[in-house]
Amino acid sequence: MRQTRHCPAVLIAAPASGQGKTTVTAALARLHRNQGRKVRVFKCGPDFLDPMIHERASGAPVYQLDLWMVGAEESRRLLWEAAGEADLILIEGVMGLFDGTPSSADLARHFGVPVLGVIDGTAMAQTFGALALGLARYQPDLPFAGVLANRVGTQRHAQLLEGSLTEGLRWYGALSRETGIELPSRHLGLVQASELNDLDRRLDAAAEALAGSCEVALPPPVAFEAPEPVAVEPLLAGVRLAVARDEAFAFTYGANLDLLRAMGAALRFFSPIHDRHLPEADSLYLPGGYPELHHQALERNAPMLAAIRAHHQAGKPLLAECGGMLYLLDALTNVEGQRAELLGLLPGEAVMQKRLAALALQAVTLPEGLLRGHTYHHSLTTTALEPIARGLSPNGGRGAEAVYRQGRMTASYVHFYFPSNPRAIAAFLAPDIHLAKAGALSESADLPAQRP
Repeated sequence: MRQTRHCPAVLIAAPASGQGKTTVTAALARLHRNQGRKVRVFKCGPDFLDPMIHERASGAPVYQLDLWMVGAEESRRLLWEAAGEADLILIEGVMGLFDGTPSSADLARHFGVPVLGVIDGTAMAQTFGALALGLARYQPDLPFAGVLANRVGTQRHAQLLEGSLTEGLRWYGALSRETGIELPSRHLGLVQASELNDLDRRLDAAAEALAGSCEVALPPPVAFEAPEPVAVEPLLAGVRLAVARDEAFAFTYGANLDLLRAMGAALRFFSPIHDRHLPEADSLYLPGGYPELHHQALERNAPMLAAIRAHHQAGKPLLAECGGMLYLLDALTNVEGQRAELLGLLPGEAVMQKRLAALALQAVTLPEGLLRGHTYHHSLTTTALEPIARGLSPNGGRGAEAVYRQGRMTASYVHFYFPSNPRAIAAFLAPDIHLAKAGALSESADLPAQRP
């Protein structure tokens, strides 16, 4: 029989995107942290920006949970480990509560975590209660904790919203639109936490405002079952892996970096914008980010461009994802029409669009095996290079993303979730080509059983 751990937990969800889930989750995390509790926050779905905010709010690492990309068993392991150290677990949902397959509601139901509904109360009074009741009762087997109002106008407004609740729905409080804690956004979502000089002030203001609107109490404990033990093979033992990390390349999953370390890789972070040379490395990882905001600075750093070109010409492994792939191209043009010449290792160019170009979960079958991940970008790329594979979305989302390969360089718009197939990732990054072939899988034998 599996051992269980108990920890108060709640999943913060909303009727739709844009209701303020991230602000509320961060406010709750900072509120309980300021009261001396250890808080662990998770993000439902494949998001990079919200976890940056939550790490600052909670003071602890933030990981993704998802029944498809991460998998039910890996999500269980992450929750189990958090329950062993935390006083409170917060999970921020994705999109609307019931949107997508699997949805935030599916995750909450699977692990028995009650839902806290966040509803934007702007220009609303008693209808708030109808929306709250719909969230709570639409799926009768969904555990539901209560509701919180966001962007309320006055104390009287908050009282009207609270008074509209029926059938014993619990009021978790309200956040005012006047508190100055809303988090700014750009085309891929929120602005990165490192770019907000007043982020801690915003978080403390949000926590104080929330504390003043309700009685602060922990949600009921949730029982989390122990996961099945999984051994990680040291497939990258002794490999020195250079990882790009700066304001242009910051979209990395914490679980990906943890896995690389667990497989024995020594991670060496560097900045393609500010550093003049690569660190001593056997392999190179260029993750996604915002290269379009810094493409001219990247172009000006000629020594770094030369170093990465030399790395590739030496036949060393290189993995590039989304923004990292744009960096490999001959040139990148931003939405203002400013063009910058970049690495020239992948023939072609990309042009930024004002509208979303692709958004979808992705499953990609490669020679090394099946990898899962997601795509989300505003650029269009043209290249004469033929892809070695294309992604498939499990729920019909836009995007059948290409994966390109030249020598030991692999590049795609797909952000891969490395734990979905550790051996495939090791094969990408192992400097010894014989080791890479030995580590490759022809099928997805490493993948846990997951819903299609």
